[in-house]
Amino acid sequence: MRGALPQGVRLSRLHWGGGTPTLLSPDLMKRLIAATRRVADFAEGYEFSVEIDPNEIDAARLDALAKGGMNRASIGVQDFDPQIQGAIGREQGYDVTRAAVELIRARGVASLNADILFGLPHQTRARITETVQKLLSFAPDRVALYGYAHVPWMAKRQQMLPSDALPTPQERLELFDTARRLFVWDGYAEIGIDHFATRDDGLAVAQRNGSLRRNFQGYTDDTSDVLIGLGASSISKFPQGFAQNAPGTSKYIAAVRDGQFATARGHTFKGDDRLRARLIEALMCDFRINAAEILRDFAISREALFTLFREANARFENMLVISDDGLFIPQEARPLTRIIARAFDAYDLSKAGHSSAI
Repeated sequence: MRGALPQGVRLSRLHWGGGTPTLLSPDLMKRLIAATRRVADFAEGYEFSVEIDPNEIDAARLDALAKGGMNRASIGVQDFDPQIQGAIGREQGYDVTRAAVELIRARGVASLNADILFGLPHQTRARITETVQKLLSFAPDRVALYGYAHVPWMAKRQQMLPSDALPTPQERLELFDTARRLFVWDGYAEIGIDHFATRDDGLAVAQRNGSLRRNFQGYTDDTSDVLIGLGASSISKFPQGFAQNAPGTSKYIAAVRDGQFATARGHTFKGDDRLRARLIEALMCDFRINAAEILRDFAISREALFTLFREANARFENMLVISDDGLFIPQEARPLTRIIARAFDAYDLSKAGHSSAI
């Protein structure tokens, strides 16, 4: 792979996730870090983040990660309530999670991310309040508040979940708003549609200076044009388009062993793809589209751009605000941001089988 990269390239971000990387032994972790850094070493101000399962972590593994350069850890919580954990098959007690956080902090890893879910079976406002308060006791720098996506036709294991115990769309909104208020009351800045960060965290700084971005991993302050995905089914992004690796592990491994790229499919940017991608990103990050920026960076007339704005607004009963400066999503319409942004997507997603956006 090194021969396919430009000479002198450096890693501004390295992320281990998309599974449970802490299942690896300390020796395998050390070997993987060394192999990665032989291909491309860290840039100044780099960030090396690792998704950590509190049920699958110990001092030896954390020592290997910390010595290898990990400076941000991410823990998945989902919910601390025992009944909810039992329903989703994810038992992870508060004490176990707290012990993992203490091990992480003791090794000088200053930055901590945490993920929780709303919309889970048996979840109530009281239960999510208790989970958020317990999570806040860890003082995470960033929190992702994701909506549980119930797609049993895609994820077969979800067929075991009690669908009759899932909250209604209105209850989902109430769960999200309950958690959101708690984070804001505790001093966290709201980042886009589903993230929260302390005021001095990189995401909050990027939001304030207008450089916040969103990629496959969520919100980021990394402005690099290139994201390289390693592993089965992972997606890479380049200035020219997207590429996805073979989804099957066996095919991925076979390609790598043969010294070949494991790319199975891709998409080359064409037409107004880049324009629409930026419109969607701007809404997801800032809830607004700055017309001056778009007209400066893309070959589109002011008349054509505002026609897009008016068409999108009409689809949502004129809930949006259009001014000379551009398009703005008001506070009361922000729960619909993902759906509103989709109005600018030129590709048909109606048959994709996604879960509800709320």
